[in-house]
Amino acid sequence: MTALKVSVVGVGPRGLSILQRISELAERLPAGRTLDVHLIDPGDGGQGAHPAGQPAHLLTNTVASQVTMLTDGAGPSFTEWAATAGYRDFGGVFLPTGGDAGDPLGEHAYLPRQLLGTYLSWVFDRAVRSLPSHVRVVHHRDRAVDIEAHGDGGFTVHLAKGYVVPSDYVFLATGHCERIPTAEDRAFEEFAHENADRNPWLVYCSNPYPVGRLGEVAPGSTVAVQGFGLTAHDVISELTVGRGGEFHGSGWDTAYRPSGREPRIQLFSRQCLPFSARGVNQKGITGQHQPRFFTKEAVRALREQAALHRGDPHLDFAEEVLPLLLTEMGYAYRAAVEQRPLAPEEYEFTADDRRAVEEIVDPLGGRSFASQDEFTKFFVEHVVGDLEQAELGNRTSPVKAATDVIRDTRASLREAVEFAGLTPESHRTFNSTCVGAMNRVSFGPPRHRNHQLLALIGAGIVDLAGGPGSTVVLDRDEARFAIRTEYTGGTEIRHADALVIARLDAFHPERDRSPLIRNLLARGLVRPYANGTFQPGGIDVDEQGRPVTAAGGPLRGAWAVGYLVEGPRFYTHALPRHGLTSQFAVDADTSVRDMFADIRHRDDLVQEDNHAGTDRTSVSVP
Repeated sequence: MTALKVSVVGVGPRGLSILQRISELAERLPAGRTLDVHLIDPGDGGQGAHPAGQPAHLLTNTVASQVTMLTDGAGPSFTEWAATAGYRDFGGVFLPTGGDAGDPLGEHAYLPRQLLGTYLSWVFDRAVRSLPSHVRVVHHRDRAVDIEAHGDGGFTVHLAKGYVVPSDYVFLATGHCERIPTAEDRAFEEFAHENADRNPWLVYCSNPYPVGRLGEVAPGSTVAVQGFGLTAHDVISELTVGRGGEFHGSGWDTAYRPSGREPRIQLFSRQCLPFSARGVNQKGITGQHQPRFFTKEAVRALREQAALHRGDPHLDFAEEVLPLLLTEMGYAYRAAVEQRPLAPEEYEFTADDRRAVEEIVDPLGGRSFASQDEFTKFFVEHVVGDLEQAELGNRTSPVKAATDVIRDTRASLREAVEFAGLTPESHRTFNSTCVGAMNRVSFGPPRHRNHQLLALIGAGIVDLAGGPGSTVVLDRDEARFAIRTEYTGGTEIRHADALVIARLDAFHPERDRSPLIRNLLARGLVRPYANGTFQPGGIDVDEQGRPVTAAGGPLRGAWAVGYLVEGPRFYTHALPRHGLTSQFAVDADTSVRDMFADIRHRDDLVQEDNHAGTDRTSVSVP
């Protein structure tokens, strides 16, 4: 019997989760069947956007003890694995000494992403070793550039080096993306190129990853960094510690010792607000706020009411869903203020609680500023105040208790948003305003990153290039980028030699530079997801994860998971949390079960009598 062939395109954490579920469900193969799993990825298995070769100063954004790729509890979390592998903490540097030197890894540690990559490869190797004898892996260290679908079922996957992989099934798990240059990108690139003879420091960087690209930024030059999120912290770290600078001390005593090879860094963004630091975790590894108001059941009830009264189950986020979320945040805020459990039926979302929560979400609150100096003073005070709250912890601090609600009620947000749960216009507003605000207050960096930011500001290495509403202007007279901000006291401009865009691209298939996505669109095998007139991004899929074709039906034998489907789904990039149900794992389980169900269905229809060969050794194809 001929072996069935499945191709997994992209073998970062999402592709790894597919491989894990294939291993765990392999007994569902019909008797006598064998399966060849073709993994298509140029990198090491499991690592994806977390290569083990990246600099050690780039950190995970989640406490390592909460990260796992073994969601069934049958293996170690990230921290447990690192401790078993002999890693010890030497003042924030983590080395595999295997001895008693240094400190043991604490459950609150944020470990380097390079170490996460090593953990993911360890899980990958474990998954391969666990495969039964009738399943083998072939790892093609290459990229898929095209996929043909055949009318009688099955696919041909074309690789960049010319190799083709005939496949009965395909999983798309390609992860993060990079956009085709926009008109603005091209204008900035042309400006830097055309004026290089007048200013050899001119650089435009539309994507800072891998961070080695930042080597073009000259020491002593001035670089404007657009963004204040986690990518911006990576850029800052690469341009400081990555240039030989050193931080000393911790907490409020953090100080920075320059190497002399740093550029001067100026930060700005649309709102120019810093991402809030993560609070000290007082909930334990698996602890979460249990929603009382913003529950999945409450969202479903809203949808039923909308269908009954309006004849339309789509919700308006601002008018119907957001009040539940704000009430939940107010409840957590008040419980932390009073430091006691509150009976939900006795809680009233008062005007005072509402003001407190709204100020957390929007600290600008309609404020205006007379000058850059005035805004910079506000900015620094805001970072300091937020760090003070973070040090109190996510149960003791009313602010961090409230913002943790957003992180802990992600399932309710998915219930409201996914698969066109919102009206098109509300979905547009949600993506353009609400998502950014929620990420800023609840998914920020480790506390020490903001302590380091204050130290860099104090050392004169980092400053603000602008304030709210700042824009980039091309100053052709100066042959420099200019960041322009309108204040009530007048216009202020800061110049820079280099401009770095420090944000990850949203995935819009029609704007993606991947030849694979371009060819899938051209063949009609996938289509951009649309909620009515609004296209939030991602490719269209059904609830089993099967891509919806241009003709409007599901593509049989294919599934897509992860960032590719950020649009019909919501918040797809979070790794599984230790000890908690993970949508990440659920998506993989659903799609792989669907594949095995299809295999059995096909086997019931057509009984074959071909036997697989005896050579079932896993191989890697360069």
